[in-house]
Amino acid sequence: MSERIKVRSIVGRFLEHSRVYYFENGGEREIYCGSADWMDRNLFRRIEVAFPVSPDLQARVADDLQLYLEDDCQAWTLSSDGIYTRADPADTPARKPSAGSL
Repeated sequence: MSERIKVRSIVGRFLEHSRVYYFENGGEREIYCGSADWMDRNLFRRIEVAFPVSPDLQARVADDLQLYLEDDCQAWTLSSDGIYTRADPADTPARKPSAGSL
């Protein structure tokens, strides 16, 4: 539907993970968090909630999100034909841990 939308899934061992929805429109950033993915069962047969992230926390969430998007061990990308493919570690350079993360 759009050449500008990217979907990347990082699934952990226990499938307990938050959802971050990051939008930019005309340079304006909007970030939402929620617990549900956008599957039919969650959109049409359940009550799910997503909430806006306050402007003073958006930079922190965006920085943390960037770390997740760099993951290539458990990451999958959604192509325009609806097929998920596993991220290839060779496509992403190794990330060196920062001094504060050790």
